[in-house]
Amino acid sequence: MPDTFAITIIFIIVCTVVGAFIKGRTKDRCLDDFSGFRVTLERADGKTVWGKLRVENSGLELIYDKPYFDEKDGHAETSYILYKNEYGDLRHIVCYLDELDPAKAELRAKSLEKTTNPAWHSRLTRRVRNVFGTVRDSILEVFNLFMGKMKSAGSVGKLLQGQDKYIAQMQQQAFSAVGSAYEPILERYLGKRVIMAVVREGKKKEYEGILKDYTTEFIELLDIKYKEGGEQKVREADILVPRALGTVRHSGV
Repeated sequence: MPDTFAITIIFIIVCTVVGAFIKGRTKDRCLDDFSGFRVTLERADGKTVWGKLRVENSGLELIYDKPYFDEKDGHAETSYILYKNEYGDLRHIVCYLDELDPAKAELRAKSLEKTTNPAWHSRLTRRVRNVFGTVRDSILEVFNLFMGKMKSAGSVGKLLQGQDKYIAQMQQQAFSAVGSAYEPILERYLGKRVIMAVVREGKKKEYEGILKDYTTEFIELLDIKYKEGGEQKVREADILVPRALGTVRHSGV
């Protein structure tokens, strides 16, 4: 007779390893495009931070150009961390093109070329990902049906009984990586110039640029004209805006 306790322990370990493997490799695509670049981050409360962006699945970190001494609290800081559950506090993340070194400028130029003139394999990869995103719920239903059948299948079913919590955990972790923010209207304008309207505190601001990508968290535009605060200087930049704040329409250009 199988040792149900040992089976339970093994099942928990497998779920944990699979979940950790997937979660550890799942990063926001839009944020990851800016990874390694010097960016300026602005929060909803007006706080502005700048530094080299490092992206992890659990959040982001800005590495300062040099240590910053906080006179108020009396300590030095070398980076700023924002966790994923705090993304809703963001206004935007901006990458100014005049701050790029030659290597980053070349990397960014290649990215822009791939965006406006994607290769066939890039288009195919995206279509496959969108298909998985579209049928995600159906996959979950099939998985649930399969597990239901397995539970009623003799000795195998007896081993699976009582493991609902861990099965649900594995489902969530595995399929969260498959799911996407697929939006047919936005897909149509990838690589094209669009106008993104951003509403903050009842005020609307518009950015015109090339739609690079979008996720559940962000919309990414390239080649925008950006003016900081009350300054008159307009700078070329790429920008990330929380998707909850921005709406996109085609510019017609």
